[in-house]
Amino acid sequence: QVQLVESGGGLVQAGGSLRLSCTASGLSVSNYSMAWFRKEPRKERVFAAAIRWNDGYKYYADSVKGRFTITRDNAKNTVYLEMNSLKVEDTAVYYCAATNRFTPPPMSRYDYWGPGTQVTVSS
Repeated sequence: QVQLVESGGGLVQAGGSLRLSCTASGLSVSNYSMAWFRKEPRKERVFAAAIRWNDGYKYYADSVKGRFTITRDNAKNTVYLEMNSLKVEDTAVYYCAATNRFTPPPMSRYDYWGPGTQVTVSS
């Protein structure tokens, strides 16, 4: 049974940093492209970052590029999202997702999703 569980969310001041974790069971993160999406209140869920399964190539949305870093620890079967220089606009529920499809990660349909973790950035 596949399960993705996010952790590390919380309240942080603008300009601060936070690291999210996504621990997977039932699949190996090395064999799936892994991604982070986020959903702001009253808005649609959008892509934030991904790491490609085969070579670890990383994709970032323009809104987070240069501030967020996605990494993968195969031994821990965990992916991370290091978030720096956080802005109030980054406030959202952050979701971990996995796909084994060949579509480039930012455009792919994701097969597995975590329940999300809340990140709130205060001014």
